[in-house]
Amino acid sequence: MNDFPATPKEMKNAILYGLRSALLTLGSATKAELSQKLGLSFPTISKFLTQMEEAGELLAVGLDDSSGGRRAQRYAYNPEFMLGLAIFFEKSDISYTIFNCAGETKEQGSTSSALMNDLPSLTMYIEQLLLGHPNIKSIAIGVPGAVNNGRVIHIPDYSNFQNINLKHYLEEQFSLPVVVENDMNAAVLGYYKTGSHKDNPSLVYLYFGQFGPGAGIIINGDVVRGSTFFSGEVSYVPQYNELNFHQAIQKKDGAGRLDAIGRLDAIGRLIASFAAIINPHTIVFNNAEVNDAILERIKERSADYIPKEHLPLLKASDMKKDYLDGLQSLGLDLMISI
Repeated sequence: MNDFPATPKEMKNAILYGLRSALLTLGSATKAELSQKLGLSFPTISKFLTQMEEAGELLAVGLDDSSGGRRAQRYAYNPEFMLGLAIFFEKSDISYTIFNCAGETKEQGSTSSALMNDLPSLTMYIEQLLLGHPNIKSIAIGVPGAVNNGRVIHIPDYSNFQNINLKHYLEEQFSLPVVVENDMNAAVLGYYKTGSHKDNPSLVYLYFGQFGPGAGIIINGDVVRGSTFFSGEVSYVPQYNELNFHQAIQKKDGAGRLDAIGRLDAIGRLIASFAAIINPHTIVFNNAEVNDAILERIKERSADYIPKEHLPLLKASDMKKDYLDGLQSLGLDLMISI
């Protein structure tokens, strides 16, 4: 716990964060409602709202019905006041989305990953996007690798980014707050934040993947990163005498085709391992990789290894959407913190 009192700047930033967060969550609010929700005095709320309205950050959206006294002005956050940029690496391309504070997409596109497989090219790409959208106030980047506080520590398919502190480098280049996140951590966060899962905040998001398998894990509402930020790298989970999970799901049969039965068994073993170690409520799969019939077969095979009453629910979701939702959530939190 910090024993020192907050500085005036820290207090101001905390109040602004609270007001922005409350208005975006509530949709609209009066000064009295904000005062009650945030535990701040009415004069303090009035002072900050006046400053925000003058800057164009707030919209006055009408007067409440009178309850006998003066009608209260209702305010909403201006979703176009700040924009966020989300960039995510994929196998063949690198995609971007520019979004407003309401999470609405303003622009999106992609370019070949071959053209972006080094830091100067990525920097130039971002620079062009910022020139076209000067209201961008945060950058969220998703990568298919392990990330330790902005440093990419394990990314076999993009060796030019290995051990690069991407967060620090881009913040120095553009003077904007940057967050760098593992793709599966972003996906599980997006699934959790945008769904009705908060009563069951124990999730695993499993992806077999363009880059090899990976998982994102949430326990008690928090993303699990591990002591060396290597959590979720399920490729390395040993399963057979000399095969890890990645090798097991790529194993060929006698005809040189993927061994479907062996793959199913490997997935069933991994599900059973998750159930025995962290006992999650739900395991989510990419809906481009499974269907209901496959999920039922996975469930049956998992029950060969662990009592079925302890197995999690198995669900499928749109991973690209969840991934982007997670990056947008991280980017929005940065935006409203400045």
